[in-house]
Amino acid sequence: MRALGLDLGTKTVGIAVSDALGWTAQGLETLRRNAEEPESDFVKIAQIAKEYEVTTIVIGLPKNMNGSIGPSGERSQEFADTLKKHHDCEMVMWDERLTTVAAERMLVSADVSRKKRKKVIDKMAAVMILQGYLDRKSM
Repeated sequence: MRALGLDLGTKTVGIAVSDALGWTAQGLETLRRNAEEPESDFVKIAQIAKEYEVTTIVIGLPKNMNGSIGPSGERSQEFADTLKKHHDCEMVMWDERLTTVAAERMLVSADVSRKKRKKVIDKMAAVMILQGYLDRKSM
């Protein structure tokens, strides 16, 4: 049972994948979104999901601090609905509040330069989203 974790942004998508047993999440890549051909984003993610034999895709759901879902959260839900048409598997929306902040803090504490942090922050946030899901599932 492998799972894919996605941290959706307007310009990039951080992607993480679990190990075959579903215990740990590893960062895979940061996909630069294609504004001219948004459909290609879904095709690429579906290809990755097929390559890794993914049965669950965990998508970060940005909620407001009061728990409500705003415009960003609605875009994430629409993304999940469209992605399901390209790769039919379980889609899980995962509360991602503060994951990017936590990823940033982790990279700062590891003394990663600002330039390098910018390149990996979305992938790290995807790892945190996916690992949170995997940890909760194993309880």
